Amino acid sequence: MLRKYSNSRTLGDNVRLGVLTAFSAGMINIASLLLFFSFSSNVTGHYAILAAELVKGNLYQAAVVLGWIFLFFFGGFVSNMFVIHMNKKNTYVAHAIPLVLEIICLVAVGTYGQFFYKETLAETEVMLALMLFAMGLQNGLTASISNFAVKTTHLTGVTTDLGILFSMFTRKEYRKNVELKGKAILLLSIASAYLAGAIVSGITYMHMGFRLFYVVSLFLVVVLFYDFYKLKLFRFLTNRRKKNAAKQVQINNHPAFPKMQLKKEAEKEAVVY
Repeated sequence: MLRKYSNSRTLGDNVRLGVLTAFSAGMINIASLLLFFSFSSNVTGHYAILAAELVKGNLYQAAVVLGWIFLFFFGGFVSNMFVIHMNKKNTYVAHAIPLVLEIICLVAVGTYGQFFYKETLAETEVMLALMLFAMGLQNGLTASISNFAVKTTHLTGVTTDLGILFSMFTRKEYRKNVELKGKAILLLSIASAYLAGAIVSGITYMHMGFRLFYVVSLFLVVVLFYDFYKLKLFRFLTNRRKKNAAKQVQINNHPAFPKMQLKKEAEKEAVVY
């Protein structure tokens, strides 16, 4: 999921990345709504709140909301910085670092909320800020490495694109277009995973509370180690093939090898006759 970049990615790569990250984003958004009465996986509503606070003259609240918007923006900025500057050195590491930072943010929110949270306004504002930064990291990463095909922290664009695609499918020539069908599968997978994550989060929230953020972090760890496991397996199989090939070369170059071959051929002919 993380080893490939831009146009080298397959539909399967994007679907796996989209499903896991959208599921985690759905869980985070509902958790933040239930815990803090505010969304954290997108900033569309925050722009409206910013405008409302400015109109009311609540400059402190306006500054807080502007800070949240900036942190979402900064998360995307940081993700793409790692991708474009480290991609040539180590693609996996460049794509993994933003997810590691996101996991750190979520674990920090979960730990503080579980053991130290006093439900003050200042604490809530800071934890929401961390969550928005984490979601900015995730959305920036998935968009950067998939050539903007995968965005998983909000569904406004996904829903719009699905509406456009389904209208195109009313024409026969578009229904046969493999690329368009693949895009529809990807977007439906993202939307379904986001909804599923939100439902699971809503159900488990009453029993887990802030520990829910640990579960979300585990999903992101799966994303990290999926490619790490595949990379290790690929290297193991490659090394084994190389060793087998080297052994075969040694056998072929052995002085007794031609005589052994002649003996085997003679035995085969004797069996035939």
